Amino acid sequence: MPTLMKRATRVGALSALAALSTACGGGTDPLPQLGAATPASLSGACDQLSSALAGLPNTQITLAETVAAGTLAQGGQPVAEHCRVTGKMHERVSAVDGNTYAIGFEMRLPKAWNGRFLHQGNGGIDGAVLPAVGALGGGPLTGALHQGFAVLSSDAGHSGSAPTFGIDPQARLDYGYQAVAKLTPMAKETIKRAYGKGPDRSYFAGCSNGGRHAMVAATRYHADYDGILAGAPGYNLPKAATANLAAARLYQTVATTPVNNQIDLATAVTDTERQLLASRVVAKCDALDGATDGLVQDVAACQASFKLADDVPTCSGARDGTCLSTAQKSVLAQVFSGTTTSKGERIYASFPFDGGFGAGKAGVPSGGSPVGSGIAFWEYFAALNLDAGATGLIFGSPPQSLATFNPLSFALTTDIDALNASMYATSGLYSEAAMSFMTPPKPTQMQALRDRGGKIMVYHGVSDSIFSVNDTETWFKGVSSDTGNDFARFYRVPGMGHCSGGPATDQFDMLTPLVNWVEKGQAPADIVASARGAGNPGGVNGDLPAGWAADRTRPLCPYPQVARYKGTGSLELASSFSCR
Repeated sequence: MPTLMKRATRVGALSALAALSTACGGGTDPLPQLGAATPASLSGACDQLSSALAGLPNTQITLAETVAAGTLAQGGQPVAEHCRVTGKMHERVSAVDGNTYAIGFEMRLPKAWNGRFLHQGNGGIDGAVLPAVGALGGGPLTGALHQGFAVLSSDAGHSGSAPTFGIDPQARLDYGYQAVAKLTPMAKETIKRAYGKGPDRSYFAGCSNGGRHAMVAATRYHADYDGILAGAPGYNLPKAATANLAAARLYQTVATTPVNNQIDLATAVTDTERQLLASRVVAKCDALDGATDGLVQDVAACQASFKLADDVPTCSGARDGTCLSTAQKSVLAQVFSGTTTSKGERIYASFPFDGGFGAGKAGVPSGGSPVGSGIAFWEYFAALNLDAGATGLIFGSPPQSLATFNPLSFALTTDIDALNASMYATSGLYSEAAMSFMTPPKPTQMQALRDRGGKIMVYHGVSDSIFSVNDTETWFKGVSSDTGNDFARFYRVPGMGHCSGGPATDQFDMLTPLVNWVEKGQAPADIVASARGAGNPGGVNGDLPAGWAADRTRPLCPYPQVARYKGTGSLELASSFSCR
């Protein structure tokens, strides 16, 4: 781990940042107040939209249909009647790989519209037009469509989950940022033709790669969007993928069986050993927030207090699940402190120790899909099965040859220094580097969004093992310094993994407070989040500890505040905690 500041220094620095968070955060001029959206109703029947939308530039409408009330539900609540419109933009045949590409999309338009538009950023490497419902936080109890937004979803310019689209230079750029530029005016014109007016307010929301899309929109397309909601933003996605491959090399050195698939790599630190580490983190850090409740709220104090070398038993003999070997500890120390090049240069960010490291289970059932989506998925399965293809075919310049590309061999044998350099490189047809087309330009300089009255809210699970909460914290500190934080909020979600799951209260709605901030000037403070135990209508989180109440609540605090126990009251209720 990087050298930690002494506690007093850290507390002083955080106190200073907290003072900034309650002031006008770096901006000296008052921010403009944007007006509230006004509702409207569809001006015609859904089946008339195809003709109404004829002539949209570079666009083909393939379907316009009515979706009856109750056909969809979120959190057990029926979604009202709406129109579903599907189509594609900029269809073309690639001169590079001969494949046909288009930007596929879906829009869902409520009959009773609230006057707002939400662009839904999707995860992974896109490639699928997911239902345009605008899901929010863990197993959502609500969503943008349910709240009356017109919602857009897209495949970002390619079809299918394979990374082979990276051979086509334009498909890379569409995936990175250009699909959003093409979709946005089309979506707003569609709304105008459907309702007789364009959206009064426009929002962008997504988690993971969707959070990256949201960050890109905040910088590149700040004139088009009033509110940005970014979850676990992989705004340094090429770095994170490369770092995960470097971590796989380290895990390979302590795996107990030959590394030829994700199950074997998972023997580097088994489920039982991961749970041991997580339990020791909780034992050391749980009470630092004043409550022994299985959640590590004071993240900074935990990193200063927990010592991997001392606080987890070291095996004196064979590994048996009650200890970690010296070699395992060495590997974990390198992974958590941030993997590096051969020159010792950190590729991505460090990761904090947290109670969610033991979540999820390794293994592949007969169907071939990994079990769970926690640490075991991202560090063992994803590195060899997802990150290899992304780094080799999408982020590398030039991409690897499809004729000879072997993801497993590439993941475990390609020189990390070369991979690290490749994401910054350009060559021939590939005239824009991955760290250009995948990332928001100057991500901490968001003056254009701020100065027009726009707002951004970001949340991130502390136990996320693919995109580090530390990287997002660094971004927020940079925004506070470069732009001011009177338009930005950052929320850590203790225990939560990547976008959801983990021993966490991972069910929450940040869209409503974002709208209230943008349109009413009501700056958000703490946001109440719920656990998803038995009977939760948004879906049950299998990572919840047995001793938790099924409906436990906690306040999510704006950084750098921490949820601390008041000293009295139920440990299952958010009202027993305050952000300070």
